[in-house]
Amino acid sequence: MRVSILGAGAIAYGLAAYLAEAGHDPMIWSPSGQRTEALAAGELLEATGCIEATVPVRAAGDCKDAIANADVVVIALPAYGHRMAMDAAVPHLVDEMPVIISSHSSLGALYLSKRLAERKVRLPIIVWGTTLLTGRQQGPTEIHVASVRQKLDVATLPYGSQNDGHELCTTLFGDRFVKRDGLLAIALSNLNPQNHLGIALLNLTRMEKAEQWSQGGNVTPAVGRFIEALDAERLAIAAHFGIAVRTVQEHFSLSFHVPMGTVSEMNQEMDRQGRGGFGPTTIASRYILEDVPFGLLPTVLLGKLTGNPAILHESGVSIMSAAYGRDLRADNDILPALGIEGLADTDLVNLSRKGF
Repeated sequence: MRVSILGAGAIAYGLAAYLAEAGHDPMIWSPSGQRTEALAAGELLEATGCIEATVPVRAAGDCKDAIANADVVVIALPAYGHRMAMDAAVPHLVDEMPVIISSHSSLGALYLSKRLAERKVRLPIIVWGTTLLTGRQQGPTEIHVASVRQKLDVATLPYGSQNDGHELCTTLFGDRFVKRDGLLAIALSNLNPQNHLGIALLNLTRMEKAEQWSQGGNVTPAVGRFIEALDAERLAIAAHFGIAVRTVQEHFSLSFHVPMGTVSEMNQEMDRQGRGGFGPTTIASRYILEDVPFGLLPTVLLGKLTGNPAILHESGVSIMSAAYGRDLRADNDILPALGIEGLADTDLVNLSRKGF
């Protein structure tokens, strides 16, 4: 299949390598055009790590070029680039052309649905709970893939296209996708923002001083209890909607293959096994700049709409804004465009299943 990837960072490069190795035909669009100059000149993409391949990958001259004749479009940028990519893509998308959002943040599928409805274009929007893989770019044509996830949550807007969306993802990326109960289930299944808040807030000086520090090892009992309290707020909102989501303990056990325990105990075990990873070495980290405005704020909004206030999430946004000296809420350019702040929860459920 011809798969056009909007974005040119590590995740986009990793997806392109995976698809090309599997026999598909990926194309990458770099919004700036700079990151894909070597690929455009005919150099091959070299992947190492969990994917070992040297493959040709096409580079698009612009977004229109990327989408023309594509079978599937994948949005693979940090959350703060999603609206930009969607706005660039909307004029060129056509009926029934599937769009995959990797990974879904801040109810972005509703924003894309709203923009497409203005053009009377109807297509399936497939949302992932997280990225297919993790990795790091090591050069203009080099990507090191650190991991490929064994399981990945997926849902489709509108809900009636759920089976087709799951089948498409399986065709492209293998039998690893778990169907979730709609868009809200995906929105409430991404645990990274709450976990990263706990880790970053309580280790902020380590980040600011550029220390090398064990992330798992520094999820001490106090940090673990804070993450568990954040998780309780998320679970209460999910319960209000009748949505089954994994607990933070289940997440760590399934993702990192450690026995169930407290959050701290599981992270300490990961650290003992040498799999605890290293924490950020700068406060200019996605743990804050992406996850606070695009991860925590949607949970705060859902808490207010359901009468289950996410007090710790909202306090985290305020504390981090004070520490950074600017209002991180203002960085979110998706939620204000949706106009859903006053919706009844039942109306939000219908919107999250049907779109605009």
